[in-house]
Amino acid sequence: MIVLGSSGSIGLNALRLAREHNLKVEALACKSNLKVLNSQIKEFAPKLVYIDDDSLKPLVNHKFVFSKNDGIESFLKACSDEIGSTKLINAFVGFDGLTPSVLGLKLGFDLALANKESLVVGGQFLDCAKITPIDSEHFGLKFLLKDRPKIHRLIITASGGAFYNRDIAALKDASVEDALKHPNWNMGAKITIDSATMVNKLFEVIEAFWLYGCKNIDAYIETKSLIHALIEFKDGSTTAHISKPDMRLAIAHAIGLGNQRIIENLDIQALQNITFELVDLDRYRAFSLKDELLKNPKIGAIINAANDEIVAGFLSKKVKFNSISDAIFDALDKFSSFRLDSLESVVEINKKVKDYIKIRYNT
Repeated sequence: MIVLGSSGSIGLNALRLAREHNLKVEALACKSNLKVLNSQIKEFAPKLVYIDDDSLKPLVNHKFVFSKNDGIESFLKACSDEIGSTKLINAFVGFDGLTPSVLGLKLGFDLALANKESLVVGGQFLDCAKITPIDSEHFGLKFLLKDRPKIHRLIITASGGAFYNRDIAALKDASVEDALKHPNWNMGAKITIDSATMVNKLFEVIEAFWLYGCKNIDAYIETKSLIHALIEFKDGSTTAHISKPDMRLAIAHAIGLGNQRIIENLDIQALQNITFELVDLDRYRAFSLKDELLKNPKIGAIINAANDEIVAGFLSKKVKFNSISDAIFDALDKFSSFRLDSLESVVEINKKVKDYIKIRYNT
């Protein structure tokens, strides 16, 4: 397999499974974590390597290294020529993951997708039937859809993030440090903030639409993160996907290890106090865009760009927590009439929105 984002949490878990199950790692790519990358090269001996930071390229301990100047496209084409069709795990973070998803499918790779933005901003340009999702919620939905009746409604769950119990009035003064304290999952900074705002769940709703073609999608808060997805079928039955919160399970199925013992089964007594709550739209303002986004999925490109820029501003302590949802609504008001009918237009709006938010909010 090829792992894009090998130094992140998904990449590290994928390589952990490769180690445990003796799987061949053909190529590795990361943004800038030279120390981790060199350690992975030593252990897995990949044929090709990519590091986004051009200045670090000479320091990578490998003969065949690509960097940003070469282009991720050149790296993937070289992988295709050298390795052929294989599993491509795209665990890049952010908008930069879109191009590898589009090109990976064109090159015939078996795409295991952990990059949310690929579907949020570019679902219309991807053959979603050929994608295996790496996400506890979408893995849960895929698992439940095997040999089932027609769908009535898809349901995904949310933990509520770091501020589920905090007074809404106090959110404007929420600190970065507090926002990064996710109660159940160990994730990167960006996605942890997205969990605190429920933007992450908004993105997962539109991902589910692109993956499974259903627009009747809801989310409920389940604070223990033990029930990841439910499906209501037209015959009146409902199924649920239940497991401990461990991303190795979704990754294992994506790379063909679905019949192996990956994690321990959940003790069902842990389900005694499970509750499902409606998403409080006063607390999680951005999630109120769910129905509008499902009606017009293309605006995901605008929402993603605004969120990307304003979250970076929050993490660098330049803006307040409440500015995140403000910026998203602001960008939609400003750019909602922009036509998004090509990959080029998606790239263009990504830059326009980020530039606008950067100036307006001083990020």
